[in-house]
Amino acid sequence: MSPIVDFDSAIADRIRAERSARGWSIAELAGKASVSKAMISRIERGEASPTATLLVKIATAFGLTMASFFSRIEEKQQRLSRLTNQPVWTDPETGYRRRQILAQSGFPLEITEVELPPCQEVALPGSSYTFVRQAIWVTSGTLRLFEGGDWHDLAEGDCFAFGPPSDVIFANGSDQPCRYTVFLGRM
Repeated sequence: MSPIVDFDSAIADRIRAERSARGWSIAELAGKASVSKAMISRIERGEASPTATLLVKIATAFGLTMASFFSRIEEKQQRLSRLTNQPVWTDPETGYRRRQILAQSGFPLEITEVELPPCQEVALPGSSYTFVRQAIWVTSGTLRLFEGGDWHDLAEGDCFAFGPPSDVIFANGSDQPCRYTVFLGRM
């Protein structure tokens, strides 16, 4: 596995750059992302590390997926994505870890590997899936997925295609990590 990279300052810089490019104040971004102005300000100053849920809300406000947000941090548009260059980010709240396997501006497919620690869950808002279609493939462990108002229990090898945008919960109730791959296509 590739080394884990500390992205806090890169995330702060990218949020500032995306906000500045749109001419938005912190208050405007906060309103569009449904996140407090204080939290956006703390992230931009490097005083807080955003959670996965928070990053999804911010990326969505910019009209980006979390994967495309991370690809803008890297700003490398190479067709070859070597393991050693794939960014890894860990949610400071849950330990949820995502490795961005493939994400390029203008390319319609994104691939992300996620490891969800034992007894953890991550909830993501439906707004983050507005202009994308996605499927996940469980590569090890078990995953309990709430989507479309229903719970789905997935085991190793199972694949799930998401329906219309809705709030989603990824839950690992087991005592072992769960790994899954996310395939995301832009509509």
